[in-house]
Amino acid sequence: MDKVEEARELLRLLGMPKAQQTDICCYVLLAMSRIKLDTVWSHAGNEWIRIHDIIQFVNKYYGTTYAENSRETFRKQALHHFRNAALVEDNGKATNSPNYKYRLTEEALQVIRAYQSLEWQRSMSRFLKYHERLVDIYASKKKMTMMPVCINGVDFQFSIGQHNELQKAIIEEFAPRFAPNSECLYVGDTIQKDLVKNIDKLTELGFEITLHDKMPDVVLYRQDNDWIYFVEAVTTVGPMDSKRILELTEMTKNVAAGKIFVTAFLDFKTYKRFSETLAWETEVWIAEMQEHMIHLNGNKFLGPR
Repeated sequence: MDKVEEARELLRLLGMPKAQQTDICCYVLLAMSRIKLDTVWSHAGNEWIRIHDIIQFVNKYYGTTYAENSRETFRKQALHHFRNAALVEDNGKATNSPNYKYRLTEEALQVIRAYQSLEWQRSMSRFLKYHERLVDIYASKKKMTMMPVCINGVDFQFSIGQHNELQKAIIEEFAPRFAPNSECLYVGDTIQKDLVKNIDKLTELGFEITLHDKMPDVVLYRQDNDWIYFVEAVTTVGPMDSKRILELTEMTKNVAAGKIFVTAFLDFKTYKRFSETLAWETEVWIAEMQEHMIHLNGNKFLGPR
């Protein structure tokens, strides 16, 4: 392997996430270690250097063409994460100071010098005994910031955000109240778009879904009434307006089950922003008023209490 690939392998073995195994991260490690194309890893050093010095080093010895205005890229993509992994430390100066510098920590220097030697395995094990792998740290943080949600009796994880907070409320608060005993046929996460997608049941009901179709945020099916609930979770865009109703009607033209169109909001304030655009013969549910719904259905529910 060439030096860049060796650096990438070293970062991988030390437990750096995939995003911190890129070329720019490899170049930072090489520059911080003062490793040139013909330098053996046992001769690695850890002098205090600036990002400017890193750029100059890799441009000179590795033929790169990084400009001075890429300093923030080096900081955000590599050095920030290297510091989290105890690979580098800074000299404590203000970040905008011309004297702000980095160097390899003594522990990192020792493990880097042992790379490709008989001492490597022992040295790496000692380093990882005292410093948790960054890939594990980041995975743990990501797991901690996920929202648990139970869908069809199975536990899933939603990524954090208002949109998913509302979808969670639809499944756990709206469905038991207004779609009891229903099955969730579709729900997407803001990151994992098709978190739940029951293709077999959707097809059986008459859906013809293409790659161009935008599914509603949540689709529920209540078998006892043969009703399908199309629910849009609206935080910033996408209410059940006339255009959206036409799109869903076309998408479900072969679906014989009864169709209920619902726009869900987190709060009344958001509902008011979209109230004038909502289509007639649709329903509104507001998470902060879980027990109630707004029916835009003309005289369908007109009558004495």
